[in-house]
Amino acid sequence: QVQLVESGGGLVQAGGSLRLSCVASGRTFSAYAVGWFRQAPGKEREFVTFISWDGRTPYYATSVKGRFSISRDNAKNTVHLQMNSLKPEDTAVYYCAAAVGSALLVGEHDYDYWGQGTQVTVSS
Repeated sequence: QVQLVESGGGLVQAGGSLRLSCVASGRTFSAYAVGWFRQAPGKEREFVTFISWDGRTPYYATSVKGRFSISRDNAKNTVHLQMNSLKPEDTAVYYCAAAVGSALLVGEHDYDYWGQGTQVTVSS
């Protein structure tokens, strides 16, 4: 069992930055790939970014590529999502999720463990 807790969300103006964190507890976190998803009001949850267990294979949705950066520190059981040049359309609840394996995972059903989410609001 893996427990995930997100933090770092908040209110920011367009063009600003936020850094989200996902801290894991439980089983060996370094064995898990991690993804970030987001869900805006009235919309389905969508994939944002993925990082493999060793941090060597980040992958980004087209909508955030070049603006967001995912990284992980397995020694601290933490994954970070650095979000720059934020836009109002980035407003959503952001969730981190974990799954065993190293292959790219972009579907929410690919993940076994989820955090409770953290709200990101970008004002225009």
